[in-house]
Amino acid sequence: MGIKRLIGPAVGLLALLAVAFTVAPLAAPTPVSQAQGATRIVVDARGMEVTVPAQPKRIVALSEADLDSLLALGVKPVGTVQGRGQTGTPRYLGDRAAGIPIVGAINAPNIEAVLAAQPDLILAGNLADEQILAQLRLIAPTVVTFQTGEHWRTIFQRVAETVGKTAEAQAVLQAYEARLAEVRASLGERANAEVSIVRWNAQGPVYMLPGAFSSTVIADLGLRRPAHQQSGTGTGHSPTLSLEMLDLLDADWIFVGTLAPEGEAVAAMTQVMNTPAFQQLNAVKEGHITLVDGSLWSSAIGPIAAMAILDDVEKALGSR
Repeated sequence: MGIKRLIGPAVGLLALLAVAFTVAPLAAPTPVSQAQGATRIVVDARGMEVTVPAQPKRIVALSEADLDSLLALGVKPVGTVQGRGQTGTPRYLGDRAAGIPIVGAINAPNIEAVLAAQPDLILAGNLADEQILAQLRLIAPTVVTFQTGEHWRTIFQRVAETVGKTAEAQAVLQAYEARLAEVRASLGERANAEVSIVRWNAQGPVYMLPGAFSSTVIADLGLRRPAHQQSGTGTGHSPTLSLEMLDLLDADWIFVGTLAPEGEAVAAMTQVMNTPAFQQLNAVKEGHITLVDGSLWSSAIGPIAAMAILDDVEKALGSR
């Protein structure tokens, strides 16, 4: 499809959006790409019924969870958003996500870029901006696939239902359970180890709360977390820790990383790691600190990410 063919529809839709939001709201907009074929009704994460194509062919994924889930189901979207703290797709996805056009950032899609992708279905992640959602619905059926705090399995199964891949999803989850058992068996005497999960930002380190995605995978393995890292109830991370609070990072084993592979956060982490205070942590003295992809361990959600975390744990703690 040439550029000339895209300019007209893009300008037309943007003009329509301008009229829609300055004159009167649209109660039930008809998507630009409304399919003429068979459709199904699905219920999104907020309880809204959405009519979607029975067999969507051109899906745009507007969250890391949507992208991971689609790729795990063997579906390559025609557009997605940047990984958090990155310029492209999440690093851990590697070649799986190669060539997928970027159509904006998390919770900030570029409407014109989404339109240019000509989707027949849009997976909106946990996007809550009603004005943006209304614009997306003018382009294609739009499904909010999760709400903050939902378990990754629930999110994955909802995505699978939305795209008509429930059988494939069951196979993926069975493979995860099998791999989980395999890694758990490899831990041997370390099966009860205490694990700290740390993301280093430019301002300093944070540890992940028990509801965070990586924390749930660690819990699936039966590994423990330091008591204070288990006391929170959120799905994100702790406040930034000062140098005087580095002991809150300690455990039998520390997994630590940054969102981006280079930049201010990496420089800040490297500087602090060379200080006496950091070197006195028990995990550091024992050589039990593992550098990981921080975007995987502190931002990603989905079955591919879960498998990648299991791989990291097996490499660090596994006995075989």
